[in-house]
Amino acid sequence: MSNVLKVSVVSLGCPKNQVDAEMLVAKIRASGMETVTDLEMADAVVVNTCGFIEDAKKESIAHILEAARLKKKSLKALVVTGCLAQRYKSEILAEIDEVNAVVGLSRNADIAEIIRQTVGGERMATFDGGGLCQQGERVLSTPFYTAYLRIADGCDNRCSYCAIPQIRGRYQSRPVEDILEEAQSLAAGGVKELCVIAQDTTRYGQDLYKKLMLPELLEGLCEIKGIDWIRILYAYPDSVTDKLLSVMARQKKILPYLDLPVQHANGEILKAMNRRGDVKELTALIGKIRGSVPGICLRTTLIVGFPGEKEEHFAELLDFVEQTEFDRLGCFTYSPEEGTPAAGFKWQISEKMKASRQNKVMECQRRITARKNRQKIGGIYDILTEGFDAPQALYRGRSAADAPEIDGRVYFGSPDLCEPGKFARVKILDSNDYDLFGERIM
Repeated sequence: MSNVLKVSVVSLGCPKNQVDAEMLVAKIRASGMETVTDLEMADAVVVNTCGFIEDAKKESIAHILEAARLKKKSLKALVVTGCLAQRYKSEILAEIDEVNAVVGLSRNADIAEIIRQTVGGERMATFDGGGLCQQGERVLSTPFYTAYLRIADGCDNRCSYCAIPQIRGRYQSRPVEDILEEAQSLAAGGVKELCVIAQDTTRYGQDLYKKLMLPELLEGLCEIKGIDWIRILYAYPDSVTDKLLSVMARQKKILPYLDLPVQHANGEILKAMNRRGDVKELTALIGKIRGSVPGICLRTTLIVGFPGEKEEHFAELLDFVEQTEFDRLGCFTYSPEEGTPAAGFKWQISEKMKASRQNKVMECQRRITARKNRQKIGGIYDILTEGFDAPQALYRGRSAADAPEIDGRVYFGSPDLCEPGKFARVKILDSNDYDLFGERIM
């Protein structure tokens, strides 16, 4: 019978958290432990939590409790890491007896030793360690041809609704050399698509180099052989510079795609959010982006139901959505997070009203996306093949306009075998609200 410890890692939340989980798995395997996907086979379970908004916290707690039930069977240790652990340092151990360890983000590098100690019977909360922006070997949880590339951690924007600065601290850029070295390693492992991520990618370098360095970093990434697509996520509107747009337009590896979370359009609400701008400024920015990068796909996220959001504020937001015609859009209801300024604001909006406004925005966007998809019929696009979809009896993949996990898919027929990770030229023949359908032509 093997004495090798078996560990299952459950990761929740955003791609930034996913990168943490990939490094946790690498540390665990490097220590000689085995990772397993089946919780019932594990000696220890690590739940890498999200603690950003209320729904994410509920999901994290549900997964912790699911693992806790296995303590009555064969499970020896339950370890909680991630944002919920960082945010609720003492509460988790105090309220969930089955949890053996609560591990702060700066102690992730020590995960293997912590697991050994907890399997041996210790119970702990541990938080003091190195900086939060740690990097290291990763075991990709994404398909082999796609990877997230985290260029910074933390945030300095201090939006009034957001708990991220409390959880992950101030903005910390990684050195350019470290990022390029990691990107080269990913390319050597077969990665073709890099999704550049941070809480705010456009602020990259300001803390380390005293200037915005995303354009220079992107230039360096474009020189790496094997990388075909570079996708930019989470760009803060204020820091989208002419230099950045120029690099995006000139470098063919940088996809004409930008995730630009504007959160709202009304000037009064944006000011209450501790963000800048208004409809006029955002419209001008989006016009400049579209004029500078032809054919760009713009994705955004919005928050409805922020404290004090009156009908006229929401009407202006809805009109902005209709007029701007984002290619991709996600809309969330405001979640009052303890410790944030907005949680104490007057004029909190009812959950029913929030849901109603969210539905109106998403219905408006559904019509926009469906119309834009119809306009693509007859067009020919390079599609990154992801696999064969048996129910559809078609191959599936993504175009430059489709970020992994959050955007639509392209389904296509082909007389020849299409391998995952390879590109196919596809002519679009049909569409629905969110997906495209076509036939491979070469």
